[in-house]
Amino acid sequence: MTDHVKEKKEALGEVLNGDRLVSALYKLDFVVDKDEEVCKKKLTKEEVAQFRSAVSKDYYFQMYYDDLPIWGFLGKVDKEGKADPSDYKYYLFKHLHFEIFYNKDRVIEINVRTDPNALVDLTEDKEVYVDFMYTVKWKQTNTPFDKRMEKYSQSSSLPHHLEIHWFSIINSCVTVLLLTGFLATILMRVLKNDFVKYAHDEEMADDQEETGWKYIHGDVFRFPKYKSFFAAALGSGTQLFTLTIFIFVLALVGVFYPYNRGALFTALVVIYALTSGIAGYTAASFYCQLEGTTWVRNLLLTGSLFCGPLFLMFCFLNTVAIFYSATAALPFGTILVILLIWTLVTSPLLVLGGIAGKNSKAEFQAPVHTTKYPREIPPLPWYRGTLPQMAMAGFLPFSAIYIELYYIFASVWGHRIYTIYSILFIVFIILLIVTAFITVALTYFQLAAEDHEWWWRSFLCGGSTGLFIYAYCLYYYYARSDMSGFMQTSFFFGYMACICYGFFLMLGTVGFHAALFFVRHIYRSIKCE
Repeated sequence: MTDHVKEKKEALGEVLNGDRLVSALYKLDFVVDKDEEVCKKKLTKEEVAQFRSAVSKDYYFQMYYDDLPIWGFLGKVDKEGKADPSDYKYYLFKHLHFEIFYNKDRVIEINVRTDPNALVDLTEDKEVYVDFMYTVKWKQTNTPFDKRMEKYSQSSSLPHHLEIHWFSIINSCVTVLLLTGFLATILMRVLKNDFVKYAHDEEMADDQEETGWKYIHGDVFRFPKYKSFFAAALGSGTQLFTLTIFIFVLALVGVFYPYNRGALFTALVVIYALTSGIAGYTAASFYCQLEGTTWVRNLLLTGSLFCGPLFLMFCFLNTVAIFYSATAALPFGTILVILLIWTLVTSPLLVLGGIAGKNSKAEFQAPVHTTKYPREIPPLPWYRGTLPQMAMAGFLPFSAIYIELYYIFASVWGHRIYTIYSILFIVFIILLIVTAFITVALTYFQLAAEDHEWWWRSFLCGGSTGLFIYAYCLYYYYARSDMSGFMQTSFFFGYMACICYGFFLMLGTVGFHAALFFVRHIYRSIKCE
């Protein structure tokens, strides 16, 4: 039978998705009812064993008819009244009933069910003769063609799911409002007191020692260590942020309807390639503001900061997939296409963006002068170290998104369909606001403790949510998913590491920009000698 298999030409996104479709032997002609045999087949002992293993693992088939998906199980396990697994009976379904609804000349809906009475016993390792049959029934319906996809998108917006989503959003909103209100009042109050005190000090006597964040005004705008690396991280983060916004716009417009196979992957590859100019521009202009000189090296670093780890991870996982001969292994042609996109679109745009950024000749706007020699940072308690601060910073933004995370994981790694992009967008906005606020608050407390190395700290604190999401991956893997085996494990943790790293860069950029805005604002408001 296998000599008749005809493979479908796949689009880029479908290949990335791991779909390899072939034409089935069922002939469903428009408005023609049928009841006939597909084929006769003698199953060898080995094939019977393979089918039995597939049935016991709940394998199912998925087919598309006129772009509508249908799926059903291969067989069933009869466990009734049997305590011992060795007494279970294994059956293969051999008769499929297709029920198709049409409106004028359009197919609206298709369902498939297996005949529970037409079974083949697979319990024993012996040769079996099977007649595979199928029945087709056409029925008329009044559902219009443009509503035919609603059946699939409703599964994720069922009332009880929606309630959970809205509950999680309201929960997050309340957390965020309380938090931001709390922080805003504290900061406004503290800052107001600071401003009053500093103004009062100036009137009183000039020879007094300055304390707090005003005391380190000569060091706050001292450029960070590893500035090339820092600018590259900001460039990559800005690009990923733009990518996320574009994807949300497409999702809200309705491009990613359910079963639009591979649309998301295609969009990610294309938009990432087209936005690389943004990364080049941001990194080069910021690097030149920090008085960096080797801007070409900075550009190379920017181009490989996110793509490099992603490419290495992909090479490893693709090798694993080839070893397991899984469809997740990308064919050579697809890898070539992606490399071509990278060399012909991504790299030139990155360089053009970099040249534009270098020539923008922007000055770094520092409201106060930096002294010649850095001031020593006083000894600080352990909880003011980088790691404890990152743990504090990542926890709140993570708590605002973790309910939604479960649904996203279930749709990416499970079989749930995700269609409520508007809710996801609200959650994303909340995430950005919380990240910005918590970073600003921690930066203030850091400066008040006379620790002036806030550049990297604000980036790391903003991005720490990415590490929390990765920790959630561990929980999801062990508690919520049925994944097992080396391939599934390596794919899950490998690709999640890349996604969380992307989040780290993106949220770190958001955190740093919020902190920079805040620091400029408070130092502009005081008079410094």
